[in-house]
Parts: sequence; C-alpha cells; structure tokens
Amino acid sequence: MSKPTLASIVTINPEIAYRELDGEVVILNLETGIYFGLDAVGARTWKLIEDHGALGAVHAALHSEYDVPPSVLERDLLELVDQLCAKGLTRVAANSK
Repeated sequence: MSKPTLASIVTINPEIAYRELDGEVVILNLETGIYFGLDAVGARTWKLIEDHGALGAVHAALHSEYDVPPSVLERDLLELVDQLCAKGLTRVAANSK
C-alpha cells in the first residue's frame, strides 16, 4: 500500500458503512465489525474525500475553510488519510499526474 500524498486519489472502501451524527461521522468496518469515529474536522475531511477523492482538492477546500498554515494542514490531512487507509476505511486508488 502506498503512502498518501497530495497527488493521491483516495476512495472510500465500499465494505464500510458510515453515518453523520451531530457533525461527527461514525464508521463501521463491515469486514472487521470495528467502529470508528471522526470529530467535526475529520467528518468534513471525510465528506471532501467522498466528494473529490483527490487529496489536492481536499487540501485546497480545507485550507479555504480553516485558518491553519498549509504545511500543518498537509501533514494532518496525510496523517489522517494514512490512518484511515491502515484501518481499511479508505484506499489510495491512484496518484494524479
């Protein structure tokens, strides 16, 4: 499995179920039966991944919404996506050119 970068295109694993509740996202990995939760920022990131897939576009959208230095945002975004991939919730589908 390749490490995500801002050039990565990420997809949500079809073998999971998720629901937004009070601004947060609760995710159930149907393969393992394990639940995961994302706070409000994580939930927004999840929605952007669902809508765009391309992490560069996710980064740009988050940067326009949150007052955080781009390098910190990039680090946090890639760390979150890496964790989601490690848990089998998302996959790096490709790297854009």
